[in-house]
Amino acid sequence: MMNLSLKCIFLVLLFVDLNALEIEDVAKRLHLSAGSKAGIQWKRVFKSAKKMKRYKIDTLSNDTKLKLEKYLINHAIDSDKPTVAGGF
Repeated sequence: MMNLSLKCIFLVLLFVDLNALEIEDVAKRLHLSAGSKAGIQWKRVFKSAKKMKRYKIDTLSNDTKLKLEKYLINHAIDSDKPTVAGGF
């Protein structure tokens, strides 16, 4: 059997992976592809109430908005880890 420390580490790692997948799923549900814009463009989206409403980002909790913004910028077309535009 695993000791308590290993179980805790496993649960933390599982939560981190699930959290990343969860944000990716949020992006998919909103039909947002990180690779469709440059990082600066995603920053502009999150600074504009009008643009957030257009993409339905305004319906999310503040915590989810922050995570989504970070995900989209980190995987923008001009990032080190871009996603393919239109691909999920």
